[in-house]
Amino acid sequence: MAASQIAYTGNEISPAVPPWLNKGDNAWQMTASTLVGIQSMPGLVILYASIVKKKWAVNSAFMALYAFAAVLICWVLLCYRMAFGDELLPFWGKGAPALGQSYLVGRAKVPERVATEPYYPMATLVYFQFTFAAITLILLAGSVLGRMNIKAWMAFVPLWLIFSYTVGAYSLWGGGFLYRWGAIDYSGGYVIHLSSGISGLTAAYWVGPRIKSDRERFPPNNILLMLAGAGLLWMGWSGFNGGAPYAANIDSSIAVLNTNVSAATSILVWTCLDVVFFGKPSVIGAVQGMMTGLACITPGAGLFQSWAAIIVGMLAGSVPWVSMMIIHKKCSWLQKVDDALGVFHTHAVAGLMGGLLTGLLAEPNLCKLILPRDTRGAFYGGNGGVQFAKQIVAALFVIAWNVASTTLILLVIKLCIPLRMPDNQLEIGDDAVHGEEAYALWGDGEQYDQRKHGWHASEMTSPSPYVNGARGVTINL
Repeated sequence: MAASQIAYTGNEISPAVPPWLNKGDNAWQMTASTLVGIQSMPGLVILYASIVKKKWAVNSAFMALYAFAAVLICWVLLCYRMAFGDELLPFWGKGAPALGQSYLVGRAKVPERVATEPYYPMATLVYFQFTFAAITLILLAGSVLGRMNIKAWMAFVPLWLIFSYTVGAYSLWGGGFLYRWGAIDYSGGYVIHLSSGISGLTAAYWVGPRIKSDRERFPPNNILLMLAGAGLLWMGWSGFNGGAPYAANIDSSIAVLNTNVSAATSILVWTCLDVVFFGKPSVIGAVQGMMTGLACITPGAGLFQSWAAIIVGMLAGSVPWVSMMIIHKKCSWLQKVDDALGVFHTHAVAGLMGGLLTGLLAEPNLCKLILPRDTRGAFYGGNGGVQFAKQIVAALFVIAWNVASTTLILLVIKLCIPLRMPDNQLEIGDDAVHGEEAYALWGDGEQYDQRKHGWHASEMTSPSPYVNGARGVTINL
């Protein structure tokens, strides 16, 4: 057992420091929780606000802000124990509050996770897992920016958390049937990225497209702020994957290194493809490559050797690029579904590929550090071929459940609330929806008027294909 997991065995120092508490593990887990939380607040809030057209900056940021707050309250009232509590069904836990003192100050338990038993209180684990649930819904929001009725979104967030997210989390992480069967999802390639990408695409279908002018041209209103948000997302991923072992141990260190190696490799590959095929590097494209590299490594971040992380990064920077720039453009159905930020490509495609690569490249000795059974990828022989098949079946379950649950949730909401904003609001944007604008004033107290103040409409030459739809999609993150 790793030194960081050896609990203090003497008499308790105080009621706040029981014998089972490992201060190092607890400190790291709370730090990892904060890093993942920063990915959403303010990371994705900033990124969404800056990567969209100016008129949607406030609305996009607010959708992320609302989701973060709503998920936390639903999580502690009901959903944590649906995802990590006692079994109700093979794919679902029994919902109950996670608010009682006796529950939160006790030693954390994760059903079936015997290889890395936590040495800190349940309160730490409840918050850590909340940050994953929150970012999943915020990623999903990227598919429906610029047209989803904010009231429909406010209803959708708790319903999707209850009926979709908790099922995937319990099945793969909380001791459900996929976990017991041996499917691997180290830190959310399926539970988070595949789920958000598939559900985002499904939601985009049911909500409907943006107005024609927004689909044809959707330039970011602040690329430098977009980079700031992306930077918070990347750095926060060290907590995302480094916190998955539930301890400050060797596997956590491997996961952090592999995460960054994959992201850097993916950025370089994506940028090279942009230069080769489009003649110039794109900052937006580099951020997309960062995202796919991070999403793709996540299902096996602590289970890959670091040379394998480079392979994962190379595939993450090329396969989603092909799906986004070539397949999307040639597929009439994908062209009709308006996935505003291309979440399907950067999260569903990358997350699925990472899960399958885990079935191929999971290293046996690294698997022993976190998994309570003999596990290996097909590349290492033995039962690796069976592991790859398990990864396929788990992916199919996650895809099917998210398509079905997202569809049913939106159809129920549609009975009470229109899913799409009316056209008059879509033409105006933030001012019509919220009565607020991101950049309300211009010059000496004037209202910003693009006809008077906007230079780019008439002077911009050779615009990036990422902002005018020439590559089959508009902005893709």
